[in-house]
Amino acid sequence: MEPLLNRIMLYVRDVQATCVFYERHFGFVSEKHADDRVTQLRSVNGGAILMVHPAGKAVKTGQVTVKLVFDTRDVEGFKEKCMAQGLKFGAIHQADGYSFANAKDPDGNAISISSRAFACH
Repeated sequence: MEPLLNRIMLYVRDVQATCVFYERHFGFVSEKHADDRVTQLRSVNGGAILMVHPAGKAVKTGQVTVKLVFDTRDVEGFKEKCMAQGLKFGAIHQADGYSFANAKDPDGNAISISSRAFACH
């Protein structure tokens, strides 16, 4: 059996703020065990689990080497919903049959909403 990519570790300065951000804007649910430093965020719709871990003092947050991409058929509609909740995405960009918009989470991690998964390629 081949391994599957199902979890993404985010090193953050404020675990609570990060969890609230992903719960509020993307519908994740937090799960934390008392003896564990990692808080898991699971989407009710499935997909990858975000593992939120407190960043050490030497960890530089907000690197642009990774971007979390959230699939949505209606980029503009989702962007408007987020704006009403206080999350501002940048301009909507048109690509090869799909659109996307970018933003940052509380620690400066790059996130994107994209209709690429629904494009006919």
